[in-house]
Amino acid sequence: MEKYETLEILRKSPNSGVFHLILNRPSRRNALSLEFFAEFPKALHSLDQNLDTAVIVLSGSGGHFCSGIDLKALSTISDDNTSDRGRAGERLRRKILWMQDAITAIERCRKPVIAAISGACIGGGVDIVTACDIRFCTKDAFFSVKEVDLAITADLGTLQRLPGIVGFGNAMELALTGRTFSGSEAKELGLVSRVFGTKEELNEAVSVIAEGIAGKSPLAVTGTKAVLLKGRDMTLDQGLDYVSTWNSSMLLSNDLNEAVSAQIQKRKPVFAKL
Repeated sequence: MEKYETLEILRKSPNSGVFHLILNRPSRRNALSLEFFAEFPKALHSLDQNLDTAVIVLSGSGGHFCSGIDLKALSTISDDNTSDRGRAGERLRRKILWMQDAITAIERCRKPVIAAISGACIGGGVDIVTACDIRFCTKDAFFSVKEVDLAITADLGTLQRLPGIVGFGNAMELALTGRTFSGSEAKELGLVSRVFGTKEELNEAVSVIAEGIAGKSPLAVTGTKAVLLKGRDMTLDQGLDYVSTWNSSMLLSNDLNEAVSAQIQKRKPVFAKL
């Protein structure tokens, strides 16, 4: 398994299809450096192409999930000595697009990505978790769309993804105020599916959920993710047409035969890796 400076990949059980992708800068509360934006999509692509990977659990090392973008990285991005404002702006746009692409790699990954959040999830951390497929947190987790307090319009995905998760009005209020909100409020808003008392309880529950998903047909799981994501930008009729086309090529599979046989024989199905 490839080594990274800002990330760690763990497979806690040799026979498990669940891999853990860990933001690994605990001394900086897992703040996002420029190196992170280079490494993160590579790590996700590696896991996506790994036949042993069925589900990815994303978490932070130490007491916090992510404290946002590293201010040193922000300083580097904004430091351009050219006197040509147009060319400086074009370079900055390319840098922002590059960072956006690193976050969107979560959605490009065919395998489900589950965010397990404890402690701080601020700024860029919210960008990351809103791109994840499922989100859980501890009761001591806290969130903030913080960019407005740094004189920045959030530009890595929160303003595009959050309204679809918590509703337009709630997203507008959170983004304009930059206020901190709790794990319990995140649950009320729909940002997370469940809240757990401790990090140990969170990890145990996420493990059970991830293993459950990993035991399902990988064709059905990856198809469900792909169709849901594609459907966000479609009308109902377009979405129905898309899934009919998808299933016309994917439905009649060995996985379907195995699932039916397992139901009849009252046993656990065994699917080929994907």
